[in-house]
Amino acid sequence: MPNRLIHEKSPYLLQHAHNPVDWYPWGEAALLKAGRENKPIFLSIGYATCHWCHVMAHESFEDREVAALLNEHFVSIKVDREERPDLDNIYMSACQALNRSGGWPLSVFMTPGQKPFFAGTYFPKHGRMGMPGFVDILSQVVHLWEAQPDRVRQAGEEVTRAIQPREFSGSSAVPKEEVLARAQQQLKEIHDVQWGGFGGAPKFPTPHHLTFLLRRHGQGPRSDALDIVERTLHSMRRGGIFDQIGLGFHRYSVDQRWLVPHFEKMLYDQAMLSMAYAEAYQLTRNEFYARVFREIFEYVLGDMTDPRGGFHSAEDADSEGQEGKFYVWTPDEVLAALGKEDGDLFCRFYGITPGGNFEEGSSIPHIPKPASVFSEMIGMRVHELEGILESGRQKLLAAREQRIHPLKDDKILTSWNGLMIAALAKGFQASGNSAYLDAAARAADFVLTVLRDDSGRLYRRYRLGEVAQRAYLDDHAFLVWGLIELYEASFDVRYLEEAVNLTRQTLDLFGDEREGGFFFTGKDAESLIVRDKPIYDGAIPSGNAAALLNLLRLGRMTGNTDFDQAAEGCLRRFGPLVEEYPSGYTQFLIGLDFALGPTREMVVVGDSREAQTGEMIRTLHRAFRPRSVLMFRATDNDDGRLTKIAPFVEPLRSLAGKTAVFACENYACRTPVTDVRDLEASLGSRPPT
Repeated sequence: MPNRLIHEKSPYLLQHAHNPVDWYPWGEAALLKAGRENKPIFLSIGYATCHWCHVMAHESFEDREVAALLNEHFVSIKVDREERPDLDNIYMSACQALNRSGGWPLSVFMTPGQKPFFAGTYFPKHGRMGMPGFVDILSQVVHLWEAQPDRVRQAGEEVTRAIQPREFSGSSAVPKEEVLARAQQQLKEIHDVQWGGFGGAPKFPTPHHLTFLLRRHGQGPRSDALDIVERTLHSMRRGGIFDQIGLGFHRYSVDQRWLVPHFEKMLYDQAMLSMAYAEAYQLTRNEFYARVFREIFEYVLGDMTDPRGGFHSAEDADSEGQEGKFYVWTPDEVLAALGKEDGDLFCRFYGITPGGNFEEGSSIPHIPKPASVFSEMIGMRVHELEGILESGRQKLLAAREQRIHPLKDDKILTSWNGLMIAALAKGFQASGNSAYLDAAARAADFVLTVLRDDSGRLYRRYRLGEVAQRAYLDDHAFLVWGLIELYEASFDVRYLEEAVNLTRQTLDLFGDEREGGFFFTGKDAESLIVRDKPIYDGAIPSGNAAALLNLLRLGRMTGNTDFDQAAEGCLRRFGPLVEEYPSGYTQFLIGLDFALGPTREMVVVGDSREAQTGEMIRTLHRAFRPRSVLMFRATDNDDGRLTKIAPFVEPLRSLAGKTAVFACENYACRTPVTDVRDLEASLGSRPPT
């Protein structure tokens, strides 16, 4: 018999709809039952592509002995962390407060009043290897709840107090440039000079560290910021963390050298990493980086795009009950697909050996030596080698398609789609490939049309014709980020209008006028035990960090001082926290870097049909311009919508006799540039090689 989760749309909840556990989704029915029957709540939080969530489900939630304990003594609630990040943030904080660590599946025991008193992550059914067994934990919680209920409730009160947000100490100054330099030094100290990245195993991509360091390049004669970025970007692309056959990046590496990944693929990783590679390409003009972001987009547009235009969330690490089975190879499998000669070459290049580098003698394809070095070793021209390898990759990809695929989590999240829209728009600017711009626009139009109610309030999730959950700060901030990038790529004014309107809505729903910054949940959200303002950058940047840069950019684009004031409030509110350990907040520091400036508003004025206008725009798109915003005032086809948003742009039209680029600082514009070479010189850019 299915349980109540059978009526849900979340792929994760549906995975548990036939468990013998009497699961409830989070909601009034479950909370009222717990209060009415005076039972503790067992809260289980995970997501559809989580390996250890699958393991715990099989060991415990599909087990009738465990189900009997849960059904008799607890109210059991399942939550998809990707649909309810508000709940995940709160109860993960509780787990970390209790254990100094966390992860998924997240297992929380709490009072009927939602106050956590015990938490952990994965528990085996029975204790092993020093880990407590889930059955024993359930029995102990039941005993404590019945024998010492006041003690348990008191523990819940103490944990709840411990996870409340830090009190604001009052007005603070905007952080100075010294904070940026200190973050750069901290990242340098933990940088792995052999393999790239930061720290040891497990090693995460942290692309916001890389985009921050790109902005620090050139800040001082001995800055090695670019060296750190380039070493990391090269090492990741050569490692097993990159899917060498199907393209795209896996979640993280379990080792220090990027070889053995945790195989799940997340949309947000593709978005953030492609932005890092695109910006590296804009800065260096090294074609290697362009190739990588094109590969990421090939994967996303081919495998992660919904027919309606949005982007799916993730692909699982597991297939046929084994992590990574879909992705690994033996030499015999390669030779069967490619033949002896090409197969041997492919195996040598990608490190596929009889002994293997993964489980059961299988190999994760990776690149021990770059093509330039390998081709010299075997006496073959690089272009010839690359042709053979690409042909082989396509054949192995076709062979892999015959395998049983990992689960795809096909829900569409507003926040992650916002990041992917931003990435594709930036990729178009860097490369000029209109397919990326078209895909970004389709996704934006889908979100703006389908994931909003009649009042314009955003939803967080779409799946199978149904929207769910009022959007959180991340949804607003990341979507606005995407819309700003999309406007700068397309100059379609409606995307700028939507960005402005959604930012006003963000200020109204999430803003704190008294202290500054933004709450994660809106003022119309249900009341939970914590209402926090997250600022730490984890796997993805914090919503406050993204909102800060949005406000700064829109303030420059529109001249709206309300946006500037809100940005300053954000900087002052979080400045003291960021100054404690700045490298933990690198996306926020990207906003600070923009705020400290100098910044420029770049305005192209010209006839959209003229070749020179197009060349000026392409020159600006190709350039790395982290401290500027870009706008276009058409002289041939103007409906006045842009100048309603940005009145300062209108006078520039009369100053330009032909296509011109105005560089404005503090809304005062310098002598216009009318020659492409002069524009390139002013940007410090050069045409792609």
